[in-house]
Amino acid sequence: MPAVINFVYIIVDLLLSAIVWIVVANAIASWLIAFDIINLRNRAAYNVVQFLDRATRPLLAPFRRFIPPLGGMDITPMILIVIIVAAQRALLPAFFGWLIAMTGGGVSA
Repeated sequence: MPAVINFVYIIVDLLLSAIVWIVVANAIASWLIAFDIINLRNRAAYNVVQFLDRATRPLLAPFRRFIPPLGGMDITPMILIVIIVAAQRALLPAFFGWLIAMTGGGVSA
């Protein structure tokens, strides 16, 4: 049973890491659009930016309700990244360690 739990742990950890990378890519894309480096009239660029925006908007929306842009700078992606990394480092190992212990996967005497 612990092998299945370890597999699920790895999948969840990778998904959380992917979310972090998508949030970073969305932030970089928004900066490139703001500085007119990316032209949204380019269909490929438009599609990539739309995907990134649609993937991150539901995750950032709860934070944007309470945290306004500071000096025109949206800090909600940084807050989301900090929360995800903290969950990866503290909550995920604790939860899956508890799950392994509850399923009898711990060391027995």
